[in-house]
Amino acid sequence: MRQFSTADCTVAMGATAVFVVALALSIGAAPPAAHAQQPGKVPRIGFLSPGNAVSGLSEAFRQGLRDLGYVEGQNLVVEYRWADGDIARLPALAGELVRLRVDVLVASSPPAILAAKQATNSIPIVFADSSDPLGTGLVASLSHPGGNATGLSLVTPELSGKRLQLLQETLPSLARVALLWDASNVGMTDRVRETEAAARQLGITLHVEWVRNLKGLDRDFATLAQARPDAFLTTVEPFTMGHRQRIVAFAAQRRLPAMYEERDFVEAGGLMAYGPSLAANYRRAATYVDKLLKGAKPADLPVEQPTKFELVINLKTAKAVGLTIPQSVLIRADEVIQ
Repeated sequence: MRQFSTADCTVAMGATAVFVVALALSIGAAPPAAHAQQPGKVPRIGFLSPGNAVSGLSEAFRQGLRDLGYVEGQNLVVEYRWADGDIARLPALAGELVRLRVDVLVASSPPAILAAKQATNSIPIVFADSSDPLGTGLVASLSHPGGNATGLSLVTPELSGKRLQLLQETLPSLARVALLWDASNVGMTDRVRETEAAARQLGITLHVEWVRNLKGLDRDFATLAQARPDAFLTTVEPFTMGHRQRIVAFAAQRRLPAMYEERDFVEAGGLMAYGPSLAANYRRAATYVDKLLKGAKPADLPVEQPTKFELVINLKTAKAVGLTIPQSVLIRADEVIQ
């Protein structure tokens, strides 16, 4: 049997020390984990909305998170703040989320996005439905936002002409169209201008009515009734969404063909809607949250434009207003409600 000398032990101990040092160096040199969060820390997301907790859009966002492996209450916490239709509450609610030190702040609709931007210039902000992020100064450019906000644009100003064209194809004698919008929502200004420009190009007279509150809505209904337009348009925003049942009822009462920007109006009894799929945008917004939590910077994440658009038509409403939808329009519909 071999006898181990003191020298042998010294060599063995030296080899062990070299191994330990090498192991430590290799661990230190290993690339960091993909997730930028501290080990054991559960990410906290803020969700700011001018609407309420029954919003289908927030559920679309949750589904997007689930698709990416996030489970609320387990590996993710979401702090929801709802203004319940009162836009004036948004700045205070945004401040609450900032004080909670959320890792990412998701803002729903232009008024919420503006409130979030005013509340913080350091916490990453993700928007899912900005009407014009470049024109409103929300980002420096679509390809390189350059600040703390990024997300998805609705590209709706460019779609205003398409909506008028669809109305004109549905009503060949179309001459006068009324537009209802919430003038307190600065994000809609470019939308209105684009609609005015499209109307001039198509030879349509546009009657614009703005509203700021429920009392104003009653006034506008009376004015629109006197104007006797051939058809009716409305922008989609927190106020009009919150009162879509009343808006749809007005159009039905006056037997007025109406074009909306979002399918919720058609499901509530409106005639037709054309625009980006908001649900698809909100599901996609979850991918931005995921990237930011993994270390990406909002300044470097390009703003995306919607990839899914939908035309929804309610044939029951068409019959009620005495309108026959041309086959050329029906065959382009993504969904027809009987």
